[in-house]
Amino acid sequence: MRLTGVGRRYGIGGSWVLRGVDLDVRPGSLVRIEGANGSGKSTLLRLLAGIDAPTTGRITGRPRTAFVPERFPAALPFTAIGYLTMLGRVHGLSRSAAASAAALWLERFGAAEHARTRLSELSKGSSQKVAVAQGLLADPGLLVLDEAWTGLDQASRAVLDRAVTDRVAAGATVVYVDHDPGRLAGVPDAVFRVDAGRLVAVASAGTAGAADLRDGLPGPRGRSAARPAGPRVSIEAEGPSGAHLPEGLPGDPVHGPLGPVAPDAPAVHRLTVAAAHSDALLRALLAARPAWHIRAVTTTEPAHVEGEPGR
Repeated sequence: MRLTGVGRRYGIGGSWVLRGVDLDVRPGSLVRIEGANGSGKSTLLRLLAGIDAPTTGRITGRPRTAFVPERFPAALPFTAIGYLTMLGRVHGLSRSAAASAAALWLERFGAAEHARTRLSELSKGSSQKVAVAQGLLADPGLLVLDEAWTGLDQASRAVLDRAVTDRVAAGATVVYVDHDPGRLAGVPDAVFRVDAGRLVAVASAGTAGAADLRDGLPGPRGRSAARPAGPRVSIEAEGPSGAHLPEGLPGDPVHGPLGPVAPDAPAVHRLTVAAAHSDALLRALLAARPAWHIRAVTTTEPAHVEGEPGR
């Protein structure tokens, strides 16, 4: 998806909230947006999601999109399961598939008991679980989260964290704002800050270079450098003799054979990936045909760099 010269102002002759935004976001990217209150972060997210139209510029290549706001419109005349099923139908799911996905996500967020509760009767936390579920139930190609973790309990926040990394590993784009600076720390492929109506790339030790996305270079699956600095997981996997690793593995793992490869010997590789992508990578290896046997899984913390403050 590409934003070219995008600007937004409110009212005829009103002040500009955003202007001159150029951004190229690749599939499989996780992008964090930062900025002070009132800086225009939510406006940018609404433009990305297609809820608002830009005053100037254009947005092209938007995939099927889901948007999760901080405040959920609880006055809608639906039960939780009814609302989610309807949204699933809007996203193109069959009625049975939409109902199944709705029930699944309510269960994952610990809200299954509220499936038949009217939205207006839900607590703030339960309402937010429904809001997040509607963003996830149809596997969108672009997921936009505007303070979506606000109001969720700790267990539900962890579920959303995992859902975000799973969507990225599956090739979707996720753009998010959150007031917690530690939210998904070390995982985003790029961080941008909205400042005085402009979008500025933020250099961060915990992210891959944001310039990669702005300059139209390959996204996270094509990069060979500037990987996340957070914990990483190494997986030793064994396949049949002569087997090649599947293509498009989640998390763009660094990999290579362990020792010389004999013609009749099993193919053994070590794959190293950001911890957030490790579960998806394991599932992909086990689901491959032929399947790969997992011999060992180890987690390592990033090395301390001399002169860098301790963590």
